[in-house]
Amino acid sequence: MKTFDHWLTSSWRRSTVAALSGALPVLAFPAPSLWWLAPVALVPWILLTRTAPTWRRAAYDGWWGGAGFMLAMHHWLMPFLHVFTLVIAVLLGALWAPWGVLVRRFLGGRPSHARTAAALFVLPSGWLAVELVRSWQGLGGPWGMLGSSQWQTEPALRLASVGGVWLLSFLLVAVNVAVAVLIAVRESRVPAVAGLVATAAATSAAWAWSPRPDVDGHARVAVVQAGVLDGADPRFDREERLTRELAGRDVDLIVWGESSVGYDLEDRPDLARRIAALSRETGADILVNVDARRSDRPGIYKSSILVGPGGLTRDRYDKMRLVPFGEYVPARSLLGWATSVGKAAGEDRRRGSEQVVMDAGRGLRVGPMVCFETAFPDMTRHLAEGDADVLVGQSSTSTFQHSWAPEQHASLAALRAAETGRPMVHATLTGVSAAYGPSGQRIGSWLGTDVSESAVYDVPLADGVTPYVRFGDWPAHAALLVLAAMVLLEGGRAVRTRRRAPEPHARPARTAHESPVRPGR
Repeated sequence: MKTFDHWLTSSWRRSTVAALSGALPVLAFPAPSLWWLAPVALVPWILLTRTAPTWRRAAYDGWWGGAGFMLAMHHWLMPFLHVFTLVIAVLLGALWAPWGVLVRRFLGGRPSHARTAAALFVLPSGWLAVELVRSWQGLGGPWGMLGSSQWQTEPALRLASVGGVWLLSFLLVAVNVAVAVLIAVRESRVPAVAGLVATAAATSAAWAWSPRPDVDGHARVAVVQAGVLDGADPRFDREERLTRELAGRDVDLIVWGESSVGYDLEDRPDLARRIAALSRETGADILVNVDARRSDRPGIYKSSILVGPGGLTRDRYDKMRLVPFGEYVPARSLLGWATSVGKAAGEDRRRGSEQVVMDAGRGLRVGPMVCFETAFPDMTRHLAEGDADVLVGQSSTSTFQHSWAPEQHASLAALRAAETGRPMVHATLTGVSAAYGPSGQRIGSWLGTDVSESAVYDVPLADGVTPYVRFGDWPAHAALLVLAAMVLLEGGRAVRTRRRAPEPHARPARTAHESPVRPGR
């Protein structure tokens, strides 16, 4: 151990270990899907950072660990953004620098029971604060939040219905902190064990008492996955043929993937008529996605459009949250050079102004989102509040077809369904397509990236409101309160310490027996 500690005295070696430790949690996400790794995946990073010799080194450990986490989570962007992916990872990794300082402050040396107990609240709160900041759309959005690695475990989905993915992230970090303490600080094992017991109790309570969705019917939703095809016309022809095969299967709604139509339907009424004919033939409305320049206003929009037997309906949703660099370049005047080193957007897409709940007939209300938007829990929560029966995500990850991105994206819908108590259908252009029930359980099989076909899902419909829909992102707000309380307590302690400390150059006060007159010779 002493030899390894000596080896870590090199700044670059330590930074490399921090980056590798920060990258470990990505193995809990698809495609590896080692979900059971998440409760201990942060332990090496925590153990390293707590031994930092200075506050500055702890900040660097947090920074480089965060950079490793972001690079591993977004490594599939490398063919798209090239070296700019590294730049983004390093910049966003800086968000974890304060977290590294907190790890050293509360777990460094031989922490007392009280300091260890505080760490079980402060460190998860610090992690949530980082996730809250990086969840801003301009910084890449909430892709790869730690809690979303638990999308396939039923107890985690129950917790998600109470506090969303935020609660899952908080509890996972708390467990990692407790395990790190058990390994490195045996004197503080009592609060660490208490933290593990409390986490288990919270999970059990959510399992026993959180309300379950009340299923009151079913809807048959079909997904049309065209597969990888070059050109808008061949893609449309393929989608048309796959949709026609759904005739007679008693479907209530048919969903095409993102960018399934490459022309503005107002400008191409012939295509609108062909889709309407498919709607009459199958007996279901068809939700398509148009990626084209609008004829009625300037700019390119990505729009979910519902087409019925009579043609275009009034229901249209324009994508609101765009993918940084993929659909627009933030601060293009400064970062426009990214288009010369990768496949960043040459022209910014335009944004929609509000979410829409569509009436798909037969009393079925649909809440559409486009691609990247399914990563945002607040969007699905808003649609559930708007009485959407089914949440629908239209996506395309064809640029990253052979990476981990398609499966990671498909897994997010399970969390969104569990959080809202509403079923969710994730329909993609080239895979992975999937459907989940109102408790987040998977329905049927995924349509992988190697198939071009349609699938029909028997989706249970549910009523009721989950605690997460009712109370929102309360774990994130509670985390901010914990951090605010910590700052106040630490500040007060520092003030009291300064008041007790003697002034460095103060002369001792004269006693009553001392004379101010210098004695003579």
